[in-house]
Amino acid sequence: MLSSSGLGVEYVRAEGNTVFHLDANGNEIPVTDYCGGYASLIFGHNNAEITAHAKSVLDSGIPVYAQFSRHPVANRLAAKLNEIVARETGATEPYFAHFASTGAEAIETGVKHAEFDRVLKVAALMGEIEAHVEEAREAARDGRLTVAESAYRKAGTEAPSGGGAGAGAGVGADADADADADAVPPQDAFEQLAGAVARHNGEVAARPPVLLALEGSFHGKLMGSVQLTHNSGFRSAFGGLGAQALFVPHDQPDVLTKTVDGVREQARVLDVVVTDGVADVVERDFPAFCAFLVEPIQGEGGIRALDRDAAAHIQRVTADADCPLLIDEIQTGLGRTGAFLASSHVGLRGDYYVLSKSLGGGIAKSSVVLVHQSRYRGEFELVHSSTFAKDGFSTAIALKVLELLEADDGAAYRQVVERGEMLRAALDRVRADFPEVVKDTRGKGLLQGLEFHDQSKSGSPTISGAAQGGILGYVAAGYLLGAHRIRVLPTASAPNTLRFAPSLHLTEEETAALETALRDWCALLRDEDEKRLTGN
Repeated sequence: MLSSSGLGVEYVRAEGNTVFHLDANGNEIPVTDYCGGYASLIFGHNNAEITAHAKSVLDSGIPVYAQFSRHPVANRLAAKLNEIVARETGATEPYFAHFASTGAEAIETGVKHAEFDRVLKVAALMGEIEAHVEEAREAARDGRLTVAESAYRKAGTEAPSGGGAGAGAGVGADADADADADAVPPQDAFEQLAGAVARHNGEVAARPPVLLALEGSFHGKLMGSVQLTHNSGFRSAFGGLGAQALFVPHDQPDVLTKTVDGVREQARVLDVVVTDGVADVVERDFPAFCAFLVEPIQGEGGIRALDRDAAAHIQRVTADADCPLLIDEIQTGLGRTGAFLASSHVGLRGDYYVLSKSLGGGIAKSSVVLVHQSRYRGEFELVHSSTFAKDGFSTAIALKVLELLEADDGAAYRQVVERGEMLRAALDRVRADFPEVVKDTRGKGLLQGLEFHDQSKSGSPTISGAAQGGILGYVAAGYLLGAHRIRVLPTASAPNTLRFAPSLHLTEEETAALETALRDWCALLRDEDEKRLTGN
């Protein structure tokens, strides 16, 4: 695929927003890189300060891997992350940090923690119900308990035959001697009720946890995270390997409300209450939800941002349903949109945050899950671990990244906003001049997208064939690389959308070169210029 699309290039050196490959004579050819390591390079390739810091860390001789010991650098990193998150979100309680190596691993760690929390809540609820049942059972044995007739109906069973106080039908009534002789003993009557309650609760508890995600979402391609990725092309072959998610549209709040209400209605367990010696059944909410995963801006889904109204609705619904909100900031966090957390732009607050990509400064593999104190389970540390997490090198690099972002009262964030506006203006000019080719431009900060209209009916066989095959974005990338030395790629689940994620060192010259290249490509699409595209 690399060769056929013109992307089969080996890059030999990189700095800032430029990567270099060699021509046939061994000469370096510079290419302006708008891929940015899939948005992993907020400070660019081989940033001098980060590289120097990395060398000093390694030269110091610190143990990179010293598992099951104290990790002071990781502790400082966690504290700094809390400081920044508190400033942006107003959080008054801390977040606990679980470190990992990659974004997908961190997603699975977060979901795993959320499920661990849910399972412990289920155990506590079931233990409480069992205690109530046992108390009622003891009262029935002693003849101090009758069962309300309505209790059997609520538990989905019939009242035992024979009448009498034990069955509930004769509660509060004078029964004759024959009726007393036929009455079901209170203990037997209660056991029928208890059995029905246990069966119902067992069926509810045996159901898989409910995971929610947005249509268009992308949360990884590992065994669990791929089930949370909406694109069926990535997911369908592995459906039998993990819990399935329910995908809801971000722009139809009534669908989310109905979905959550439907789950809650089906996820009620039964409890036994005793009042004045009479046992009855009541419904109780069951913790069915594991988590709702949200990207504030869908990267692989086509650079689609969540708006403030949708964010507010998600916040309300999840809070009311006690459904943990896991915000995936893997691609959007670390200043990429002009704030540390893209979700802070729309007021979205998470029970969990997942960060990665630029956290590694472009040279380390690093990720972290932040778990709010209200959800945190200390026992999780004993059942989950990762060999390469929390190591001495990657945490030191991440701490340097935060230092650079926060320096000079957050100058880096302001620079992202400025350069992002410059980039967006260039894309908007292209759209204005080629409305028949460019369908939309969207994004925030230095995460921008440009979407083409469907080209499947183009008069160029190459263009129409690429569009029909879902690879037009890759053909565009190959053309821009070969003709203009511009490196860009489409988003994974929206191949007609090109993604632009350069570093905050983006220059006017680099932006102008991109605009020129895009204008050329759009003219080619408009003119259906098969010859210029293929060279034949």
